[in-house]
Amino acid sequence: MNDVILINDQWYVLATSSRADGRSLVMKNEETFGLFDRFGDIQHIGVGEQGLYHRGTRHLSHYEMLINDRRPMLLNSSVSNNNNTLAVDLTTPDLYQDDKLLIPKGTVHIFRARFLCQGVSYEHIRIRNFGPHRTSFGIKFLFTADFADIFEVRGQKRSRRGKIVPAGLGPGELILGYLGLDKVKRQTRIAFEPAPDRLSEDEAAYLFSLQPRGEVEIFLTISCINGQDRPLTLPYSIALAGNKSNWARKQAGAATVRSSNEQFNDWLNRSLADLLMLVTTTGHGQYPYAGVPWFSTPFGRDGIIAAWQTLWINPDLARGVLAFLAQNQADEESPAQDAEPGKILHETRQGEMAALGEVPFRRYYGSVDATPLFVMLAGQYFTRTGDQTFLKSIWPSVKRALNWIDTYGDQDGDGFVEYARKSGQGIIQQGWKDSNDSVFHQDGSPAEGPIALCEVQGYVYGAKLAGAELAAVLGEEPLAASLREAAETLKKRFNQAFWCDEINSFALALDGEKKPCRVRASNAGHALFTGIANEKYAKIMAETLFGNDFFSGWGVRTVAATEKRYNP
Repeated sequence: MNDVILINDQWYVLATSSRADGRSLVMKNEETFGLFDRFGDIQHIGVGEQGLYHRGTRHLSHYEMLINDRRPMLLNSSVSNNNNTLAVDLTTPDLYQDDKLLIPKGTVHIFRARFLCQGVSYEHIRIRNFGPHRTSFGIKFLFTADFADIFEVRGQKRSRRGKIVPAGLGPGELILGYLGLDKVKRQTRIAFEPAPDRLSEDEAAYLFSLQPRGEVEIFLTISCINGQDRPLTLPYSIALAGNKSNWARKQAGAATVRSSNEQFNDWLNRSLADLLMLVTTTGHGQYPYAGVPWFSTPFGRDGIIAAWQTLWINPDLARGVLAFLAQNQADEESPAQDAEPGKILHETRQGEMAALGEVPFRRYYGSVDATPLFVMLAGQYFTRTGDQTFLKSIWPSVKRALNWIDTYGDQDGDGFVEYARKSGQGIIQQGWKDSNDSVFHQDGSPAEGPIALCEVQGYVYGAKLAGAELAAVLGEEPLAASLREAAETLKKRFNQAFWCDEINSFALALDGEKKPCRVRASNAGHALFTGIANEKYAKIMAETLFGNDFFSGWGVRTVAATEKRYNP
């Protein structure tokens, strides 16, 4: 019986199947990540996002292990606490042949261990016979590689695609390939040790016969090849030792925190492990990618905030973020990328669709807040480290960011920084709440741009103060004085233009006609974080945020429960 069925372009698992658990196990290492089911397989389930991905492309879209053409029974599976290793324990169901019980349930134990390292998935499979008699059985692996771009997997349709290259077969290895419209050849190389008894372009099969307590091992090495980027493959034990050493080096770069409460310690350790999994090595240092699966790539705002929040225990992360963003700062106007000179990156992508311009995200600059936040982080990093050598290296980028704020950022010269999308494919709302309906008026109607967000003015205020401190350190006192004066002027104008007595809050935003969006939202709380709120309004704002319709008990709601567009 086929346990996986296709309905309306979506894959589902029959309720009678043991596969009904749709949870995915997540792994990531540098530019490679995988989403696997609890059996350690890759299936077409739900929206079909499972797979092995590398640099924005899915290199394996189906991967399944069978015993006598049946799926094993799941005993247990988990990803290690440090996110490094996926371990799966399986056993045999009752296996029949011509209505005769061939292998009773629980006779054969199968252990699978997998880790990712530098563009390669390494897997160790150990099979042991716990039955009282010699047992013969077949192990089969099924493979498919669709080489879908990450945006295709997310649901974006393409009118044209590249070509699947005929599979290459060699002694103990299979190579699946795809030639993209961007002329880049992407390949998935699957190597087996020992070589299977039968190998085709979508299947590898073994036949085993084990004595009681007999054991056999299989090693699979799956390499993701992107053009000339060919990862080095190593023996399993050597790669495992290297993976552990790399993890230890990452961990050694940060301070550790322990308390007398073990639950609290577990929470901290889990958080650190998740963060370190997202941290990726770039040519400019370490960068925390935004999230698996859809956002496993550098995002400006997300990287800055993560680096800021961990600055006290690991300032090297902030250094890597600042260096990367400085290197990728916009140099010219490009409406297709929402780019302007001095603007800081929103996100960058490496897949085929980004390379071809089918999506604008190869280097996309459609966030209004990343630029002032970049300057603020530079100031915080210097305060934390006193690293004047690094400050000097990024100072030209800091000044260009400050210049963007006053020129391109302030589109109408009113002293506030606004945004309006220029790219037809880009993001409409370019603050941290980037859903299309996130900025609206009291009656629920959408605000028309250009839009000046409340929190962005606070970031600009913070950027000017941080820029002033850095300028003073580097001996540019006239610039420092000018930035301090501009910050004070902005603070006065902000409190006058954004405060709304009737809602006891700063307005969410000013629309294109300078009408305030009289909506109580958590955005206004950022005015407390940056210090742009005056003392009187800061006190009222704090009381508003902790009111019953704003405070859920789990934290501050992003929109007050009484607002028109509130949706829990």
